[in-house]
This record gives sequence, C-alpha cells and structure tokens, in this order.
Amino acid sequence: MNSARNRWENKFLAMSLALALIGSSLPAQQQADYTFRVQTDLILVNVTVRDKNGNFVRGLKPQDFTILEDNKPQKIVSFDVEDVDAVANQNVAQTKPLTGVPAEPSTPGSAPSAADSANQFKDRRLIVLFFDLSAMQPDEIDRAVASAEHYVDTQMAPADLVSIVSLGSALLVNQDFTADHDLLKKQLQAFSSGSGQGFEEGTTGSTEGTPDTGQPFTSDDTEYNIFNTDRRLEALRSVAEKLAHLQQKKSLIYFSSGMDRTGIENQSELRAAVNAAVRSNLAIYTMDLRGLQALVAGGEAQNASMRGTSPYSGQATINALNSNFTTQESLVTLASDTGGRAFLDSNDFTQVFKGVQQDTSTYYLLGYRSTNAARDGRYRRIAVKANVPSVKVDYRRGYYAPADYRHSTKEDKELQLQEELASELPTTDLPLYLSTAYFRLQANKFFIPVSLVVPGSEIPFTHSSDRDKATLDIIGVVLDTEHHPITRIRDTVNLAIDTSSEVRKKNVQYDTGLSLPPGKYHLKFVVRENQTGRMGSFETDLDVPDLKSHPLKMSSIVLASQLQPAKKGATPSPLIRDGSEIIPNVTHVFSSAQHLRLYYEVYDPGRTNPSGASQTGPAKPGIHLLTNVAFFRGKAKVFETSLAELTELNARDRQAGVFQLDLPLNPLTPGFYTCQVNVIDDAAGLFLFPRLALLIRPESSAPAR
Repeated sequence: MNSARNRWENKFLAMSLALALIGSSLPAQQQADYTFRVQTDLILVNVTVRDKNGNFVRGLKPQDFTILEDNKPQKIVSFDVEDVDAVANQNVAQTKPLTGVPAEPSTPGSAPSAADSANQFKDRRLIVLFFDLSAMQPDEIDRAVASAEHYVDTQMAPADLVSIVSLGSALLVNQDFTADHDLLKKQLQAFSSGSGQGFEEGTTGSTEGTPDTGQPFTSDDTEYNIFNTDRRLEALRSVAEKLAHLQQKKSLIYFSSGMDRTGIENQSELRAAVNAAVRSNLAIYTMDLRGLQALVAGGEAQNASMRGTSPYSGQATINALNSNFTTQESLVTLASDTGGRAFLDSNDFTQVFKGVQQDTSTYYLLGYRSTNAARDGRYRRIAVKANVPSVKVDYRRGYYAPADYRHSTKEDKELQLQEELASELPTTDLPLYLSTAYFRLQANKFFIPVSLVVPGSEIPFTHSSDRDKATLDIIGVVLDTEHHPITRIRDTVNLAIDTSSEVRKKNVQYDTGLSLPPGKYHLKFVVRENQTGRMGSFETDLDVPDLKSHPLKMSSIVLASQLQPAKKGATPSPLIRDGSEIIPNVTHVFSSAQHLRLYYEVYDPGRTNPSGASQTGPAKPGIHLLTNVAFFRGKAKVFETSLAELTELNARDRQAGVFQLDLPLNPLTPGFYTCQVNVIDDAAGLFLFPRLALLIRPESSAPAR
C-alpha cells in the first residue's frame, strides 16, 4: 500500500506557485469601519413551550426546565418571559425609521449604541423581509410582494418592526426597521417583475432529459451555480452579522424559489450562514415562492419534448423530483438549524407571517454558562426539556464554541490544519473558492491546474518596517475512489507589500498544479491566515476523463482576465506560453472594461489532404481546426466572434492544437451570459459546442485593479 502511494506521489508535478492580485469580483463580506464586539460566556436560548392544542404554556419557572449541553446538565443563571404582543398593546405608537440594518452594507458607523438599541427595540418583534431577486422569476416576485403587502395591510401587529432587504446585483437595505405602513408599502411597490435576475440553475452540460430546443448542447452552469449559491448564503450571513448588536430575538423571512446546493461545494458557506444566524439570535423562515407544483412526466406543456430515453423510463420524473427536493432541502436546513421554519409546497404565502408572529409573541429566554471551558470552536449540541407532561418544546439545537488561536503552540496550529483537513464538517471563517481544469500531457497523464482564491479584504495585515505583511498556510489532499490519499500539498505563502489597501480591493489567488492519470478523485484544501487563525475550506470532486474514447478530444476551457510574466525556472505548464502565464478566473465574473481570455486545446485532430489531391498522391496530410465564440442571453445570440483557424499543431510534443483567444468585453452590456465555444475539426467532420456561464459587471462596480 505504501509503495503504491509513493508511486502516486511521484506523479505530483511540482509547480511554482503563482500568487496574483486579481480584480475579479468575489462576494467578499462588507465591513464597517467600526466594529463592536462583546465577549461573554452567557449562552441564551429562546424556548417556546406549547400544549397539545398548540397554545403557549404560561407560568413556568426556571426549575421547570432542564438544559443539557453535549448531554451534560447546565445551570440556568438567567430567566425571563418575553410577551411581545401584550407589552406592545399597552403602549402603541408609530415609530420613526430605526437603525438596525445599515442603508448600505458598507455605511460606516451604522450600528447604534447599546443604549439606543435597548430603547428603540425593547419589547418589539423584529422582522426582516429578505427578497432574493437573484433567483426569482417575475411571477415569483409578484407573489412575494403580494404576500408582503397583505401582511402589512392586514396582519402586521403593533409590536412589529419590519425591515426590507433585497439581493440582486448587490445586497441592499431598501427599508430600515420601521412600523410605518406607508413606508413599507412604498418600498414593496418599488419591486417590479423586471427586478428579477432569475438564473435557472442545475444544468451540467448533458442533453439527456432536457427540452429539445434544436440546440445540440446545453450550458454547463455547474461552476457558476456553486458561486451563485455561495453568494446568496454569504448575503444571509452578512445580514445576520449586521444584526448581531441587537440582543432581541430576530426573524428573517427569506423569499426565494429554492436554493440548489451542488454536492458538498456549498456546504461550508451554508454552515457559516447558520452559525452567524445562531450567534446573532436570528431565526430564518424560508418561503418557496414556486408554491405547490405538479411535476408532469415528460415535462410541462410549454416546454419542448425531452431528449433521450429518460422520459420513457421514468428517470426524467425521478430527476425532476430529486432536483425539487435538493432546492428545498437547503431551505429546510437554513430554517431548522436557526430555530425557524420552512414553508414549502403551498400557495398560501401568508402562512409564514403567521408562523413568525406565533413563534415570537411569547417565549422563555433561558441563559446559562457552559461547564465546558475549552475554546476549541467545536459544535456543541443543546437539549432543552420542560418538566411538564404532554408539551412540545421548540429551541435552537446548538452553537459553535469560541476558538482561541493566538495562545496555541506551533504544534497545535499544525494539528489544527490537519484536523480541519480530515474533518467532515467544513469551515468558512475565511471565504475560500477553488477551481480546477485538465490538460493532456501524455496519453495517460494530465496536468490539473488548481486555483485557490481568498478575498483580499479578509486578510489582516500587520505593519512591519516599511511593508505590510501577512502569511497564509495552505494544506490540501487528493483522494482516490477508495479515499486513499494520492497527493498532499503543504505550503506557506508570505505576503509582503508596500500597501495593503490595494490588496483589500482585490483578491489573492494561489495557483498550483497536479499530474494525474484519468480517473475520479476528491480534492480538499484548507487555507488559514495566521494573524487571527481564521480558516476556510473547500472540497470538490474531480473527474479526469479518458479521452481515448472521445471522438473529438478537447481539454477544459479556462476563462481568464489576466496574464503575468512566468517566473524563471518555473515548471513547464500548458498555461505558460510565450513567457506569460494565464491566471484562471475562478468565479467567471468579469468587468466590462476587461478582456476575456479563453484557453483550450484540441488533441489528435483528424487529418486531410489540403491540396485536394488523392490521399495516395504526394501531398502531405494536414489538419484543419476552426473555432469561434458566441454569447447568448437566454436563447438569443447577441454576439459572435470571427473564426480562428489552425492548420498545424502548435504544441507538437503533446499532439495538441492550442487556441488562446483575447476578446474585449466592452461591446457586451453587463449581465448574465452563456458563452458557447464552437470547435470544429473540419478534416474529421467532428464538432463540439461546450458552454459556460459568466457574468459581466459594469466597470464602475468592478474592484480596482
């Protein structure tokens, strides 16, 4: 076994790292100039006790409750009963707009003082209406707005303070906390059907079971879906963190059309969003605006007939059910792990408001100090029992303990990296994104570029001498199908720059590479910044195809916006040509002022006789490859480049025809696009039309270069 692993490790291609500051936009957390932190060992738990008829059970005392943390009894040191509606009805007054969530995510000094918060929000029900416009279709936006307007008109209680937040191309606070019905109605009516930016998720490039629209290939949106879901989860996390200074229980109603997680790739951001909500005492209530759906075998009437055999075998219906379940499962997880509820498969969109009011009208607030003094950052499970027969108890199920990094020894810090690499639960204290590709080196050997990206705004720098410095620890592992480690990566990156302000506007990218044979693998990487010890992890599956069975053999397509000079002595790589190295764009997000660079290769192209003479004549055989790029918005083609032609191999050592295209993006208006790369082997009569999703942002919204 060890000798086999050593042989695998010998196949690791030692790549010189490329550390670049890139200008592509990542959903980096917005940070206010002023941060207020309070450390306390007091753990607060909101508890609702109802009898078998659903009525709140009153009159309970501290001795009527038992709290367990990881199955160990805890002593209740604080106890209170919150009866929001009863208090509000005694003294009702319309309030002016209140400061809870900032009018812009980056507004400095938006958080009020502790005294102001106590006075403004005391005995009030705090509700945030979160409209995820980035994923809703026009009819779904109409339903969400109609249900919110109905709540404001008929259901909104005197104790309710409501804020409106939306996520489109940016996270915006449309209305701060207020009880003013007119202000809320004005903001809700500002949402129109055209506000939606619904991007249909889930396609992976396979035509099987997809509507036959006459196009031979479907878009491979997998990478963009991962990024888009992370962006939505990080928006929820950002809102939770902005509300952390309010000690009252808060409720967030998340309007969306589901959230599609791509395997385990989005698991880390999901955990981070849940963790932030739990720390902020924020319960998330999720509403699926698609309502009650009828999944018809063979597809809906307005869609074209499906391709392939799956409509006849029943697999298409199973796939539709699985897809619907996947998008709803994330909503259920967000709700259940934060103490909220998920409202699915219903056309009554007013239920969510009733549920929020019921859960927050009356509840017990229990506090205890954990007997576990370890600051290890581990998840601790909470169990609350009411010593009363025949009652149902609702509460949040756990929290993550604080972690102390600075007092750890060098050995402990290294062990922390190893444990995180082996952990089944990812961490996202430090946002991290990863992308891979594949390029053939030999018949049974592929080069796998791996790119890791960390937002520069998340890296704390210390000032030393005349430079700002920071270090990043990187550890990674590649596993085979039997979960045996094939290759391990351990590196420390030292950043020393003249000014860290420019880095904070960009992103730090670490590039390395592997050499692997065809097969299925699993990658996991962990990055830690060594100032505060925050870590981020990312893991994904990797499928390196065996191109021998492919009629037209083609590499991955790398999208980029930057080149950098190749370092002297760098190990040869397909991404290094003519002294320059291509820096892959991980997120597929570009500015309209940038150039889109595409890099891809075609292997063993077919040969023909270019002179037109018979194959038995004296003319020498040649190749004839054609390629161009088309951009689609929906089903409409909006732009297409001229043809590029290749009549001889330009990477003969690898029997490859290499294409490296450079396209200015200023002719394209900002928005979502499907980029279709057309590749034709004219000699062999073969063709491929792979597609990728990308986003073009306005020049003014792109980070400084």
